[in-house]
Formats: sequence, structure tokens, C-alpha cells
Amino acid sequence: MKSMKWFALAIVMISFMSCKSGESSASTDTAAQSVEKTTTTTADKAADVKKDNAAPAGPTTTIEFAESTYDFGTVKDGEKVTHNYKFKNTGSEPLVISNAKGSCGCTVPDWPREPVAPGAEAVIKVVFNSKNKGSVEGRKQTKRVTITANTDPTTTFLTITGIVKKDADAAAKK
Repeated sequence: MKSMKWFALAIVMISFMSCKSGESSASTDTAAQSVEKTTTTTADKAADVKKDNAAPAGPTTTIEFAESTYDFGTVKDGEKVTHNYKFKNTGSEPLVISNAKGSCGCTVPDWPREPVAPGAEAVIKVVFNSKNKGSVEGRKQTKRVTITANTDPTTTFLTITGIVKKDADAAAKK
């Protein structure tokens, strides 16, 4: 009979310990989920920051520019130079340009927001504002536009270059 009491007591203790263990495991799982949510939230925020530079998901294609560098020659300080970079989707999938960014605020690209069909041609318009970029003797300017698309590699570079001169009379008046 005494052995039966000890046996019952042992079962109760084992049950009690396993319940506590389950609670501990449950609280550990809850803590792990909380950490996972925090990590996911942090990862989501990082993804949002990189979203502008991320290539679109899905199949890749190829892009071919008629020219990747444009030399505008010599312009007066303050003039705006505009050039259209013509390109063709030479792949078999729609071309999706997710971003186009100038190397500085003086270089502003405008690109097609809709997918470009395979074999189709389109234009990326780039405007360079030469204001305060020149000197009396002429200052060489080279600016870059980074194109991000569903291509391999995901980035393509366009360059706009030339000489910017300040008017000697206007510079002397200052």
C-alpha cells in the first residue's frame, strides 16, 4: 500500500513537472515568436529602404542602348542639357525598370514606368542642369545615371559629359 502511495505521488510529480515544462516551453515559444516578429519588422524596414534600388522580381531580360555615353560639348553655366537615351528590350521577357537615379541632384532621369515588351524600344530622358557647375576657363562635368531593372546585371549605367563655362563678364560682376 505504501508503494502505491509512492507510485501515485511519483506520477503526480511527473505530471506536475511536465506541465511546468510545457508552460516553460510555451513561454519560450511566445518569446521566440516575439523576437521573430521584431526581426521580421526590422528586415521589412530594411527592405523598404532598399526597395528603390531593388530589381523587380521575376524573370530577367536584356537591354541594349543605342549609346550609353552622351557628350553635350560646351555649354554656358546655367543651361539645361536634355538627352534621350534610346534603348531596346532585346530579351524575351518584359523589361521592368524599377529605378533610375542620377549621381547628383543636377542630373534627373525620366524613365518608362510601364513594362517594355520584348523587341520594343523606349527612351530614358536625362536632364542635366549646369547651374553653378562651370568656371570661366571651362569645367569638365561627368554625371552618371544608374538604371535598375530586371536585367542581368541588375544595374546599367548611362553617362552624360561635357564642359560648362561661366560667362567672363558675369563672373567679373560678382
